Amino acid sequence: MQVTVNGERREIAARTVDALLNELAYEGAHVAIAVNFEVLPKSRWEGAILKSGDEIEIIAPRQGG
Repeated sequence: MQVTVNGERREIAARTVDALLNELAYEGAHVAIAVNFEVLPKSRWEGAILKSGDEIEIIAPRQGG
């Protein structure tokens, strides 16, 4: 299905937020997720079903100086 991840259209196989993070190699990373502008707590990632056309933002902390 097609979704937008961080502003980029992608074809994905994942059906849940948790599976999407695994598919995009974010599994185990400390990230925040928003689907269609709704921030999802980590406790909902496994059951959050994605639909074609969803807009997903994955935000990861960065170090810098």
